[in-house]
This record gives sequence, C-alpha cells and structure tokens, in this order.
Amino acid sequence: MTLQNKINLITYPDSLGNNLLELHYVLRRYLTQVIGGVHILPFYPSSADRGFAPLTYDEVDPSFGTWEDIEMIGRDFDLIFDFMVNHISRQSEFFQDYLKKGPDSEYADMFLPFSKLSPTGEISEEDLAKVYTRKPRPPYANIERADGSREKIWCTFDYEQIDLDVRSPVTEEVMRDFLIRLARTNAKMIRMDAIAYATHRLGTSCFFLEPDIWKLLEALKEYVTPFDTVMLPEVHEHYKYHLKIAAKGYWTYDFALPMLVLHTLYHHSSERLRHWLQICPRQQLTTLDTHDGIGVIDVEDLLTPEEIEKTLHGLDEKGSNTRKIYSGPEYQNLDIYQVNCTYYSALECNDDSYIAARTIQFFAPGLPQVYYVGLLAGENDIELVERTKNGRDINRHNYSLDEIKVEIQKPVVQRLLRLMEFRNSYPAFNGQFVIVEAPDDQLKLSWSQAPYHTTASIDLRNYSVQIEYYDRDQRKTNTFSA
Repeated sequence: MTLQNKINLITYPDSLGNNLLELHYVLRRYLTQVIGGVHILPFYPSSADRGFAPLTYDEVDPSFGTWEDIEMIGRDFDLIFDFMVNHISRQSEFFQDYLKKGPDSEYADMFLPFSKLSPTGEISEEDLAKVYTRKPRPPYANIERADGSREKIWCTFDYEQIDLDVRSPVTEEVMRDFLIRLARTNAKMIRMDAIAYATHRLGTSCFFLEPDIWKLLEALKEYVTPFDTVMLPEVHEHYKYHLKIAAKGYWTYDFALPMLVLHTLYHHSSERLRHWLQICPRQQLTTLDTHDGIGVIDVEDLLTPEEIEKTLHGLDEKGSNTRKIYSGPEYQNLDIYQVNCTYYSALECNDDSYIAARTIQFFAPGLPQVYYVGLLAGENDIELVERTKNGRDINRHNYSLDEIKVEIQKPVVQRLLRLMEFRNSYPAFNGQFVIVEAPDDQLKLSWSQAPYHTTASIDLRNYSVQIEYYDRDQRKTNTFSA
C-alpha cells in the first residue's frame, strides 16, 4: 500500500488560502499531525465545473501556482490527483482542432459524433432515453463549425465537458501521456473521475458496462503502476458497484456512509449502519462530505424508500431546507441524486452529533477523507450560492488565511483535530475491525492489533462519545471523551 493509513484532506487548490503556496502553508502550520495526505481537486487549466473540465493535465493553472508547488506539498504529504476519464474540455486543443477541421483533424477519433455511433448519423429517442445521466437533458451537444455545418456529439455532463471515445487509439495515446505525467509527479493515488460514464454502447445505459469497464481500468492501470501509484475508480451509484470494484482488487469509495450516518443519528438507530459496516469493502476511502452533495442513490437497498425519505425530511429540517430552495433550475443544479448541504449544517450545527459522526467515520473500515469545509465545521454558505446561482457552492466556501486562523480555534474544530490525531497515531487502526454488541441506540466500534486495542462507544441519543484505548507505556486502559 503506497498511501499511509492516515486521514486525507480534500480541498480545492484555492480554498484554504488563495493558491497552492498558501495551501502548503496551512497544511504545515495547522495540520501536520492530523492528516497524512491531501487530495488536491483539479488544479489544471479548466473551462468549467471548477476544474473538472480540464484543457490539459500537463500544466498547473497559473492562478494556483506551478508544478513545483505541487511537488513541494508532495514532499510532506501523500498526494491524490484527479483524472477525468470520461471527458475533456470543449476549449482543449484536441476538441478545438476537431471543431475547426472536422474529420480531417488528427484528434477526430477521440470524440463521439453521432455519425460514429450510428450508421445513419441519428440516434433514436428510445436509445437516448436509456442513457444514464445526472442531468435532465439528452446526453449530447450540438456543435457548429465555421463553415456552417452542424453535428451532434456525445456530451454526458456539462456542454464544456465533451465525452471521449476511450476505445480510440488516439485517445489511448493522449491518456497514456497524461497519466504517466501525473503518476511520476509523486501521486500516490489518482482518482478516475466519472469513469462509469466512459463506456458507450447504443441501446444501453452507457454506464458501467461490463466487461468494457474492466478492460478500461486494466488499460489505465498499466500507465500508473510502474510509479507505485494506485487508482481510485469514482462511481456514485448503488453499493453493488463498489462491491464489484473491490472484488477486482481496486480501491473504492464509501459513498453510502454519509446518508447512513445521518439516518443513524437522526433516528437513534444503529441497525442499518451496522449491517453496512459488516459487508462494506475494506480497501475503501470513507467520506462524509466532498465537493459534491450528499449522495442519496448510494444508499438504495441499504435503507428502505421510507427510511430514505424520512432521512431527507430530517435533512430538510436540520440543514435549513436547502434541498428545496437551492436545487432548482435557477441554481444550475438539478442532480436529483445528491443533496447540497455542509455536513455540519446537516447535523444542525450540533457539536456533539458532529463529533459523533466523525468518530463513526474514523472507526469505520477504510481510509478516511475529510473535506476542507468539514475540517473547519463550516456552515452552509448561503451568500455564495445566491451570488453564483450554483447549488453546490453552498459547500464550497473559500477560506482566507485570516479566516482559517479564527475558524481553527472553534471548540468543535479543536475536538475534531484531537480525534483526527488519535486516528492517525494509534497503532490499533492497522489491525482488526469488530462491531461490538450493543443496544440499537448505541454503537460500539473496535480496532485491535496486539497489544493495542481501542473502542469507540457512541450514544445515539445524546451523541456522547467515549473512546477507550490501551496505553502501552502505562500498561493500562485509558478513556477519553471525544
């Protein structure tokens, strides 16, 4: 395993300070004891979606810094980067050349015009309706060239994110060079973003098609493993996909955990969460919050439809009703599978329930990731989302150095940092995980690696957390309140 068994931070390059230089300062100034790595969200030149419409992976956006900044952070912390498998920017040299020259472009085979997908150049409404998308629009864009000719081209997400034909030798060559570049820049892990959408076949959902997805992953893996870099396929969907990914030996995400923890804390019952912790992958990254929303589709069949709706109702009440107000078309956010809300706001800004939630995450199987807003127990940024009209910005506040200096001192943040330091430093987390028998309104999670052992006892009614651990130096078991 190339990654340390320590908590990772997720942040944009300009969210903890204005750029990579200031980010490195924040990491060194405040977080050396509480994180082992940092997932820096896309820092490449991009035309949309806050970095997720990259023009290239060979450059660092100059507004963030340079490759030297990235490499210096990598000397102190494990690095995780993003690679958008499914698409590239409409403004990239590849697509702009294709837009200008059409089939004569050397990059023409990288893309998926309807003429390539269908002998007639048309795709039926029936086939388009089968395609799995996260937006209420058809999965294509209309392009017009300088000569007035028009063409429909596959485009699953934003119109600035043009789908790639991953089966094309041209695409394979471009991806190879990009991935080698990222892997040799000391990346311990590369997240394969939107990879499930990169399998295109008419008459299907075009989502996580087998065996296509496994062939694609094996092809990409070939370029990063020589540099001891591991891949993290990113899939937001039913938990069965994560079990499949794990069964193939890849890392995966625990995107079910955020909603399950909310259900557990809202309704004072550990039954559903305990079931998931028994069957979930062990080689996974755990999350409560990310740059996206809180996933709903991820807990299908782990919670009943009634339980999901009841939890969403609780989220509406405790999270300031953000789902209903800021998920409409005027806020450019119609992803019905996620709810936009900071995790601290989702727990009604209750310090005890928030620490209980983080304790569950840190004691769950897997490697924890903490989003930068969650690190600072940030509340919903209503002002930002109303200004940008982007629903996801409710959980994307940018902190200045002066703000961080104040926010880091909040009692709840200090409690969280102490808990993170314990998770990072106590040896038992390298050992065996056990769910200890307890009443339904309590949760007891335990780790052991002789002679070390630790158990977190969480009261789901008053949200108190007691952590018991064996102190080898004192040769006795100690207890502290988180």
